[in-house]
Amino acid sequence: MINVALFGNPNVGKTTVFNLLTGSNQYVGNWPGVTIEKKEGYLKDDIKIVDLPGIYAMDTFSNEEKVSKSFLENEDVDVILNIVDASNLSRNLYLTTQLMKYNKPIILLLNMLDLADSKGIQIDYDKLAEELGIQIIPIIAKRKSGTENIEQVIRNSVGLKTSYIEDFGTESETYEKIDSILTKCTIDESKGKKTITDKIDDFVLNPILAYPIFIGILFLLFKFTFDWVGGPLQDLSTTLIEDYIIAPVDGLLASSSPWFKSLIVDGILGSLGGTLPFFPLIFVLFLGISLFEDSGYMSRAAFLMDKIMSRVGLSGKAFIPMVMGMGCASPAIMATRTLESEKDRKITALISPLMTCGAKLSIYALFIKIFFKDNAAIITTSLYLLGIVVAILVALILNKTVYKTELEPFVLELPEYRVPTLDALLKNAWNKSKGFLYKVVTVMFFMSVIIWAMSSFNFGGFTEDINTSFLSYLGKAMAPIFAPLGFNDWRISVALITGLGAKEVVVNTLLILFGNLNAGLTGVFTFITAYTFLVFCALYTPCIATLATMRKEYGNKMMFASLFYQFGLAWIVGFSFNFVGSLIAFGETGVSIGQFASFVVVIIFTVLLLNYYSKNNKLNSATCDCSSCKSKCSQGSK
Repeated sequence: MINVALFGNPNVGKTTVFNLLTGSNQYVGNWPGVTIEKKEGYLKDDIKIVDLPGIYAMDTFSNEEKVSKSFLENEDVDVILNIVDASNLSRNLYLTTQLMKYNKPIILLLNMLDLADSKGIQIDYDKLAEELGIQIIPIIAKRKSGTENIEQVIRNSVGLKTSYIEDFGTESETYEKIDSILTKCTIDESKGKKTITDKIDDFVLNPILAYPIFIGILFLLFKFTFDWVGGPLQDLSTTLIEDYIIAPVDGLLASSSPWFKSLIVDGILGSLGGTLPFFPLIFVLFLGISLFEDSGYMSRAAFLMDKIMSRVGLSGKAFIPMVMGMGCASPAIMATRTLESEKDRKITALISPLMTCGAKLSIYALFIKIFFKDNAAIITTSLYLLGIVVAILVALILNKTVYKTELEPFVLELPEYRVPTLDALLKNAWNKSKGFLYKVVTVMFFMSVIIWAMSSFNFGGFTEDINTSFLSYLGKAMAPIFAPLGFNDWRISVALITGLGAKEVVVNTLLILFGNLNAGLTGVFTFITAYTFLVFCALYTPCIATLATMRKEYGNKMMFASLFYQFGLAWIVGFSFNFVGSLIAFGETGVSIGQFASFVVVIIFTVLLLNYYSKNNKLNSATCDCSSCKSKCSQGSK
């Protein structure tokens, strides 16, 4: 077996090359932090490719560097594939010089030649190979150009004795040597010229315009999702399912037993048919997010947030897992491994689930269609911004109470703007959204049957009166918890409880319990309580899969902290929205004295809990409760 290690700086096309060589479908993005752990694939049965995290050097400053260095030192590596950005050789070759010290055959894949050409950079490949003493293959990975002979070059490289240039000494001396080599091998006409990226950044990163542009881009994203593309596709899907699936089956089962017809039409087809049309909406949203990521704008968003994040005690790099949380909170929590300090990792893991993930979008879409159809983009933008604002405030509170350590430095490379390929956009959008379809045919199907059964039976057997069902007893027992938020119908309580399994199940539950959602929900919600419901769903306890990931990465304490603090936080924020909104809109608070007293009790309890954890904080000890990354955490916080 030939073991090949894939090394490179962040954002040089490493994952694209990995996908080309192995046929894998790993996510490709134009922003740092995409690869958060090593991935394995096979070029041939006897050639294994290991894709390691993108790093700038081997100085063991970050967790990515620790993982990469440990792999190179402790695993059997036969060949190193070092991918570099041809348009930024000076910086990229610093890592190459450090890899040379490990006495492994190195193949330098000179990627992004098209970008180098557009900048006026000409490279003498043969001369560069001679100066460095390693093999060079010029490629354009995104066009699959120049990669045809990589397999043979790998085979020929195994066991080669490569003559490397001498150890350079200090970092500055190393860069001087690299620049000296490049002077002999390249002609660079880009110096002193403003690139297209520079010109765009003058506008996008303008101190005054940057944040309004960010909000405007979010608004356009949701306009694109709800009004221009996703919404019409959702309506078309709903019509097709109702006319060509549900209606024919309903007619076919007209003479069957009531309970069987109810199970098939109401329990299974009704709920799944009501949630499947959300897939086009989710796919279109992720298509837009993938466009921002692959074009290079998402890195700018992280850069913009650094100023705000630093004020709450976090590195701007923490915003990257938060952005990933807009897809799914589970990989966002795993992405916190890339953060340097234990404090940053823990706080970011706790706040990332506050981002609006794809699963919550189906809830938003349902309520927006009924209550806020004319303001879909505004409502959705407000909910996404709410998640970001609340997450930042929670980070500030945690940094001032439970986690008190120094701020880590933030280093982020802003990649060149690029025009993503349609193939890459579609692939990335599919990879992000396919989990919804998987949940529809697995978790949501199973939950639909369970919810139907509990809402259709009581101790006397099958019943058509849902208010006498087993489920009604559970809902009525939970209803007092949610009543202060304006959710007075027990069916709403049931939907929120089932949503702990998966947020999409909230919609399934409402479809089964209310039947006609338009008439049913308008009968129990005002537009104020409807928005309060969305606020609560945006913030409350993450799903079981996310909690399981939290437990795997950080242990039981963090899992339970996430479970309870988010529920309490959502309750407090939801109560506040209902209280203030009702007072402004209707001239009354919408809550009783007892309910307001319960709000005060929750606030006092939260303050006392934070005070307790602040006084008993163990963060600065040398221990770490990260169960899956003990090797990375054993040194304690920095």
